[in-house]
Amino acid sequence: MRPATAVVAELVGGIEPFDEVERGHIASTSEWLRATDDIFRRAKPATPSPHLVSYVVLVDPGARGVFLGFHRMAGLHLPMGGHVEPGEHPLTAARREAVEELGVEAVFDVVGEQPFFLTWTTTVGKTAGHVDVSLWYVIRGDRRREYALDPVEFDGGRWWDLEPDGLPMTDPHMSRFVRKLGEFATC
Repeated sequence: MRPATAVVAELVGGIEPFDEVERGHIASTSEWLRATDDIFRRAKPATPSPHLVSYVVLVDPGARGVFLGFHRMAGLHLPMGGHVEPGEHPLTAARREAVEELGVEAVFDVVGEQPFFLTWTTTVGKTAGHVDVSLWYVIRGDRRREYALDPVEFDGGRWWDLEPDGLPMTDPHMSRFVRKLGEFATC
């Protein structure tokens, strides 16, 4: 296992699974990491599949909000984020994506700098059919603030209540993420 893959394997091993679905995603990801070092996207949109993604979920815990952008390619309201570059640490990718897509320096004081959630998801939309292995990082936002998203990737964004049942068409795992975040906040 190459050093970059070993770093990702350690991050994945440190995620406390929320439910059996996440436990399965962690197991699938761990098995994948043991089987290959080819974990970074090399060619758009999907080579190799699966490949690694860092989501950057902007939340305002006090105002109970999550900021999602309408992603042009997926046709869904999604957190910001993107592909981890070859050899890049996923946290570095999360910081980079926060600057590129939100125009902010990421503040990881909601749950810390470790990935909070992990998903193994087959993509939809214009580049449908490949698997993204997504590490979900949580950053602090301010619901009173508007965020100007990258217009190439997003057709605007808005705040949504942190309620699993009140979310728009989004990542199929977003409601589980919101539930996990809610349980974390009550601990």
